Amino acid sequence: MTRISARELGSTEGPFGRGIKVVRPDEVPEGSVVSILRVPPEAKGMRLDRFVQSQLKRTSRTRAQKIIEHGAYAPDARRLRGNDRVQAEQLILLWRPPWDEKAPDVTLRILHEDAHLLAVDKPAGIPVHPTARYHQSTVVKLLENARDGERVMLSHRLDRETSGVLLLARTSEADRHVKWQFARGATRPGTEERSVHKEYLAITWGADEEDAFRVEAPLELDPTSRYGVKMRVARPGEGLPSATRCAVIGRRRNPATGKLYALVRCTLETGRQHQIRVHLASRGTPVVGDKLYGPDDELFGRGADGLLTDEDRALLEIDRHALHAAVLELDHPAEEGRRLRVEAPLPPDLEAFWASLEEVAPTAPARATQ
Repeated sequence: MTRISARELGSTEGPFGRGIKVVRPDEVPEGSVVSILRVPPEAKGMRLDRFVQSQLKRTSRTRAQKIIEHGAYAPDARRLRGNDRVQAEQLILLWRPPWDEKAPDVTLRILHEDAHLLAVDKPAGIPVHPTARYHQSTVVKLLENARDGERVMLSHRLDRETSGVLLLARTSEADRHVKWQFARGATRPGTEERSVHKEYLAITWGADEEDAFRVEAPLELDPTSRYGVKMRVARPGEGLPSATRCAVIGRRRNPATGKLYALVRCTLETGRQHQIRVHLASRGTPVVGDKLYGPDDELFGRGADGLLTDEDRALLEIDRHALHAAVLELDHPAEEGRRLRVEAPLPPDLEAFWASLEEVAPTAPARATQ
């Protein structure tokens, strides 16, 4: 599948270099955005709604049907229907108005700043870089607007729902050096100390029986999931080696429901996609509010489509997954021998959720399922 997104005025020539003219339908407003899907041979004969859902990884079938109803066309502006059967090499155009996006009224808290680096406390819900949906409301854009157009470069990434320490470089040299450290991985030369040290705080459903434990489990993309971002624990000998060290800081209980929760400090030994969330879920203690690795991954699709129900929100308990990047430590890129450590306290939403729970006795049974 090849997907192209572009802002169109009128028409565009040959998105695949074959001289195909893409015509904007008369009923589609000027300035609308078009995504072009190409049907691979193996998808021939699929219903259009199922094909679109398979290509838009974070979209439910109901949402895919609505997308088709409001904006699916052939290149010649002919309307397409959800029960149409797709053909090999067919081009499907999905038109939509530009996102009605406004920059949020957020001031990013600066945790560290020098001539080479900038570290901010990223709020949950703010993406780190521009996407098809987000442009004005990204960390990069917010910093650019607040700092007279200064260009900063992301040194690493955090998921949109994850809060905490986010590091950016102010020079190309610092950017290269920091990214080299992230890529270098486990240890500093000649020592057992990690090149980049990262600690996260997570609030989990259920609490591990052990106060300190290490999860070593290889990770891979989940081929059974229709969401192209979901990971899973791989079989031994397969997947990417992954390890997380965990320490239970506290255990609490909801006095109304009896559910058990834990506040867990997670130290990364590797940095795989969704590593902490998958590793904790594999222990039977998923992160509170996790739409992908919690009680039902259909919550992820409905959340992406803005279709969460009151029942869904009650099940999730909070609006985002309860994961926070608390500590980042690494070698300063311009000062040899200096270790830079940046910390961000638990944010108010997670602090309030944790405070709403009651302490449990240390000898109380620790593990619980939701």
